[in-house]
Amino acid sequence: MNWRIDPAITWPQRRRFLQQAGMGCGWLGFSSLLASEPLSPASLAPLSARSSHVTPAAKSVIWLFMNGGPSQVDTWDYKPELNRRNGQELEGFDPDTGFFTGAVGPLMKSPFQFQQHGDSGTWVSEIFPHLAGHVDKLAFIHSCWTDSNNHAPALFKMNTGSTRQGLPCFGSWLTYGLGSESRNLPAFVVMYDTLGRGVPKGHAQNWAAGFLPSVYQGTALKPQGDPIDNLSRPADITAIQQRRQLDLLRQLQGAQATPSPEAAAISTRLENFELAYRMQMSAPAIFDLATESKSIQSLYGLDDPKCGHFAKQCLLARRLVEQGVRCVQVYSGGMENERSWDGHKDIADNHRGFARETDQPVAALLTDLAQRGLLEETLVIWGGEFGRLPIVQKGGTGRDHNPHAFTVWMAGGGVRGGTHYGETDEIGFKSLVDRVSIPDLHATILHQLGIDHEQLTYRFNGRDFRLTDVSGRVIHEILA
Repeated sequence: MNWRIDPAITWPQRRRFLQQAGMGCGWLGFSSLLASEPLSPASLAPLSARSSHVTPAAKSVIWLFMNGGPSQVDTWDYKPELNRRNGQELEGFDPDTGFFTGAVGPLMKSPFQFQQHGDSGTWVSEIFPHLAGHVDKLAFIHSCWTDSNNHAPALFKMNTGSTRQGLPCFGSWLTYGLGSESRNLPAFVVMYDTLGRGVPKGHAQNWAAGFLPSVYQGTALKPQGDPIDNLSRPADITAIQQRRQLDLLRQLQGAQATPSPEAAAISTRLENFELAYRMQMSAPAIFDLATESKSIQSLYGLDDPKCGHFAKQCLLARRLVEQGVRCVQVYSGGMENERSWDGHKDIADNHRGFARETDQPVAALLTDLAQRGLLEETLVIWGGEFGRLPIVQKGGTGRDHNPHAFTVWMAGGGVRGGTHYGETDEIGFKSLVDRVSIPDLHATILHQLGIDHEQLTYRFNGRDFRLTDVSGRVIHEILA
């Protein structure tokens, strides 16, 4: 037989041939890895768990955000002097302190009774009968302050470390630094009001990734219907067909000869596709709370019409961290003033109602985490974006915003229960002793998760950013 080379055929160069042949052989083994560890611009998986700077005390965070600004003097910061000075004018008060300028009345005592509880002798408002039994697990920070008296900027400050919008939130920084221990669920999950009261002011900016890759943004669960869009696979597509579609997308991306400026965005989008695929396989079972025992459902108050909605979110938060989700944020209260912890008109009615919605579910969450051995590795945080003034707001029996003082408590995750840090003045108006800024809170929370807040940085627009900006001190006094 005579062999000849057809000049019409374009033969590859030797180096190109060897490169393609070698890559082709490697692809046989590597393709199986793609299904479990998809490529990304940062690593084989941008949400894979990563090592921490120091030994962590906690693996995950459940942040119970009391949206609207709970009053410190009506919840956890008992002030007998405020009772004695009820009805007196507060001399030297700046009328611009609150949001409603000039709506300034006299000092107003708390409408609630306080009693001491636990071995720590912690004073607790009567509106928290269930949480009163857990005070020896809680570390109270009474001297928090912020630099905005308006909801949206104060929410941004608490969530992102800045009153400006557009920066990465805490949960995004956390998952950027540590990744997630769950492959089948989002690393950062947010739950907001399910009673039609809306999202917090500032909307999704409160859980946005800012300039971080979008894979680190929070996944907000819908209050009605399927918690996540497209959680169920279309009926005309099988799991095998969907897997092949994703594999083809990966191959098309890998076939690109030279990197493009859009490569990082494409990789992030593909990573989101992969996560969505895995969620369709496992998430429906996680969201099915009916699989919990009747005793657990009763503990949280799932059947109680007053607190059932928040109970479901707290129980789901436990199930999510149990599956390795890094950060869960649960908001109590919605958009408008009286539909959140924003008691401008009647502080007694407002706070009694929202405490009734949250007290039993939060107490149950602490009990449930503890009995499962999860509280030691889960940091639970309770607080709002600011506090409230000790004076009455004219026109009602409520209180205006107070950026100078508010209380936050933490539990589990290596904090020392039954402790109290910082003090406000004798009427609860201003943080006075061991003042704690928002960067201090963030630095402390990150420290408990094994992150040095000064080393968690991201370069953007020519400078290194961090959650705590140029400040922040770890509050070692509340740590075990």
